[in-house]
Amino acid sequence: MGKVIAIANQKGGVGKTTTCVNLAASLAAMDKKILVIDCDPQGNATMASGINKFSLKKTVCDVLLDGVDVRDVLIEETNGKFHLIPSNEELTAAEVKLLDLLAREYKLKRALEPIIGNYDYILIDCPPSLNLLTVNAMCAANSILVPLQCEYFALEGLTQLIDTVEQLAQAVNPTLKIEGILRTMFDNRNRLSSDVSDELKSNFGNLIYQTIIPRNVRLAEAPSYGRPAMYYDKSSVGSKAYLALAAEVIERDK
Repeated sequence: MGKVIAIANQKGGVGKTTTCVNLAASLAAMDKKILVIDCDPQGNATMASGINKFSLKKTVCDVLLDGVDVRDVLIEETNGKFHLIPSNEELTAAEVKLLDLLAREYKLKRALEPIIGNYDYILIDCPPSLNLLTVNAMCAANSILVPLQCEYFALEGLTQLIDTVEQLAQAVNPTLKIEGILRTMFDNRNRLSSDVSDELKSNFGNLIYQTIIPRNVRLAEAPSYGRPAMYYDKSSVGSKAYLALAAEVIERDK
């Protein structure tokens, strides 16, 4: 049975999509069977995987709203060597239309049931808000990986997210937990980054991944070429960091 991890943080610009795509590619490079689900209407994970979001015939939106079989939406050939359920701006409408559907929180979870056993890990890229799309991802997930930029308001946002996870666990997904907290876009020349990092370790202990994702030009450039960093510049520090994270994720599951 595959492990489902939602990549989530209600704050934008913290590296959710970068983490989802690069962690997926790194896990796939370690011979793990990987599925990425793009649950963000921006479709950035889709584009970063080398798939043109503007030419899609079916997306995750069709799965959530119309009950289309997830296997009919699945893309098996991506530049990250993982499978993908893509997204585009059509998903914006799903946020509103889902409100009128029965069992709306469980649409994604139920859609994944026929294929979940085909993968070692399923990674869900969530939108930067706690809307019904994110709730669907959290209901489908075993756990949540939280990318977190080491800046002033990071701890406040993290506390809010943990509260939300606890509420969802009580209401709709009792097994949901925090998988880990990932420090992203880290600049070791910045005293604030180091101070926030120390505060995170002090407050959250083993939830903090040892791997730190540095601020890296190659990581920022890679999506515009439709490639994960390891297939854009495998020697970059960003690429190496995500390979280290993948190894840490696997090690934690042993």
